[in-house]
Parts: sequence; C-alpha cells; structure tokens
Amino acid sequence: MTPPVAPLTPELVQIDLTPRKPAPKPAWLKAKAPMGETFHNLKKMARELNLHTVCESAQCPNIGECWNQKSATFMMLGNLCTRRCGFCAVPKGKPEPIDFDEPRRVAYAVAQLGLAHAVITSVNRDDDNVGAARAFVSVIEEIRMQAPGCRVEVLTPDFQGNEEALRLVVAAWPEILNHNIETVPRLYRVAKSGGRYEKSLRFLEHAKELAAEMFGESLGDRPFVTRPFVTKTGIIVGMGEEMHELLAVFRDLADRKVDILTIGQYLRPSRDHLPMARYYTPEEFAFLKHEALGMGFKHVESGPLVRSSYHAQEQAESTGLA
Repeated sequence: MTPPVAPLTPELVQIDLTPRKPAPKPAWLKAKAPMGETFHNLKKMARELNLHTVCESAQCPNIGECWNQKSATFMMLGNLCTRRCGFCAVPKGKPEPIDFDEPRRVAYAVAQLGLAHAVITSVNRDDDNVGAARAFVSVIEEIRMQAPGCRVEVLTPDFQGNEEALRLVVAAWPEILNHNIETVPRLYRVAKSGGRYEKSLRFLEHAKELAAEMFGESLGDRPFVTRPFVTKTGIIVGMGEEMHELLAVFRDLADRKVDILTIGQYLRPSRDHLPMARYYTPEEFAFLKHEALGMGFKHVESGPLVRSSYHAQEQAESTGLA
C-alpha cells in the first residue's frame, strides 16, 4: 500500500514555538459533548468514592461516548504527576502519599458498573515506583475478587526501569499490560519529560521475558496464567514527527512482540503545552494501520480520536488473546 497524498514536508512537521493562528478543527475530529444520565451517574460515583479518571484529567475527547457506554479509565495514585510531559493535560506537582485503599474503591466502582473490561492507569510516581507497582497489583487482585470475570487492562508508567516494580505487575498477570511509547525518539526530549525511548522499549520487551520466565515456574493457585500475556502500546501523532520515523517505531515495537498498537491524533490541551504541527487525515491513519498490521501486530486501532483505552474491550476481544 502506497502512502496517501499530502506528503509530510519539513515545514509541516517541525515543531515551531512561535505563536500561530489555530487551524480550524477538521470535521472528523469533532466529538459529541458529554451528557446523559449514565454520564452524570458515573461522574457522581467517581466523586463519592474520591476517584480520578484519566478521561477527565487528560481531557479525552471520547469521554461522552465512553461514559455513556459505562466505559471509563480509572487513574490511580492521585491526580498530580511527577513528570511534565509536553503533550499531557494531567496536572503536575508534588503528589500526596500513595492511598493503598484506592484499589479497593476502584474495584467497587468496576463492580457497580458491571464492567466486562476495566482499564486502570496512573500518574507517574517517580517518588515511589515500587509502591506504585504494589497499588497496581492490589487493584488487579481487588477487581478479581469484587468483579470476577472482568478483564483487567493496566496502563502503567515505566517505573523508571525499576526491575522489582515491573516484576510485581507481571506476576499479577493482568489480561493486558499497556505502556505507551507516545512519540518518536527525536521528540522525547521535548514531549516526554523524564522518559527515554529505549527505556520504554525495554519495558515492553522485558515484560514479555518476565512473563515467559514466570510461566515456567510453579505458580500454585494462579490458573489465569495459562492464557497468553498480552502487551500493548500507543502513540500520538501530529507533534512534528515524520512518517518514516513512525514506521521505524512500529518496527521496533513489532520486533519486541507487542500485540496491540493504538494510534491517535495529538490535540494541544492548552497554550502551555507543545504546539500541534498538523492534523493527520483519516486516509493517513488508514495507511499507518495497514503498515503496522503488515509488521505483525495482532490488533491496530488507528484514527483521529483514538486513545489508549478507546474501544479497549473490543481491542482485547479482537485479538483472541485476552
């Protein structure tokens, strides 16, 4: 399949920090305003249980659609991130101590909503990576107790490469372990503060290695380890990357046996965030999906409004892995 028309010229893909007149938002990026009884009930529940959702904190454009389908991504470990990534709308600052009762409350909300597939993420907690990993383990265990039969997808930070933290999460054997690569290596310095491209690649690769290692051990009363260990990652486009850089990242991920890839459009949260270089067209998203599937991914979700947890249940079911 040949690339679509409208080649990426240098002047379109370079990040320009000078003020510019905002380009009008294309029709394919317009989402419905959040409303409806289910939306308001879920919001009320989150407030009552003192829970955060990445849907709100990251200003996700799909919040109305997902919440009205009783699909929400819960964000643990507080609402303040220890990193200052240039694309992310989640508030930054010094976080409160980790609340280890939070996993129980998240699992209660999952059970009350009757979810078949729960997505749990968190802010970065570089102040306590092992503690953050233990919270992920707790929420996996709590959901299995309070909502048996519900699949658990965790979207974790890189834990700064901490081996113990990753081992703890892998040992809990979530149905899907997601860690977002976010962008191409060239843009990490300006886009993903505190992150390293090679560290994120190694995280995804090492998760598979640990899973294979643990699968060969005696795991006692953990029958769920008989299914495959699924890894997932996501990337956002429109921050100044070039097409060949994206395809190189896809190849790196495919080489590390990542199962699921999501590709979505970067939308600048505010004037304090990285400027957007350009909008990708639906045809370009289709091209990226075609190329990625040809590299061996089990499932690729690619589109302007796609985010890591968008249609997460359908992604899991389509792979036949989770």
